[in-house]
Amino acid sequence: MRAAWARRGAPARVPITGERARRAVWGVMAIRTGRAVLQVTERWNQEGFQALLRAIRRWRGWRVVVLLDRGSPHRNRRSRERARRLGIDLRFLPVACPHMNPMESLWRWGKARLLANCAMPIDAAADMFCRGILELPPLERLKTAGVLSDGFWLRRHIMSPNLCRPT
Repeated sequence: MRAAWARRGAPARVPITGERARRAVWGVMAIRTGRAVLQVTERWNQEGFQALLRAIRRWRGWRVVVLLDRGSPHRNRRSRERARRLGIDLRFLPVACPHMNPMESLWRWGKARLLANCAMPIDAAADMFCRGILELPPLERLKTAGVLSDGFWLRRHIMSPNLCRPT
């Protein structure tokens, strides 16, 4: 729940599902094209992250570099080994710097625009969240993620042939 409206002096009605269910939404986006892969798992763990690595390896023929926070599923030895075997470079962002990760801006946008004031089963919410992000046109997805802003920290590398080049 991100926001609720009510008449002045009246309590706001806050719908709740009565469950403590959770889902993890994993995602990556190509910062040159805006193409995205999202995946929903029941838990935020190394198995979920490794499933995402297998899904993005379908981007065959390209050098794949994934920017990550320092969450334990990302740093796990087995996850790093899986990425190495799949030919994926994992690059860890500095601690406490979510603003450097373009996906964080997409997550914030999705929570505020797609899930605010919605009470629905967790699987329906996760599906609606993913559909909303994937239905954005690629250019709009890049704008929402902040990749196209003048201040984006990787801007000079987006046009660099070394960042995302065929292997």
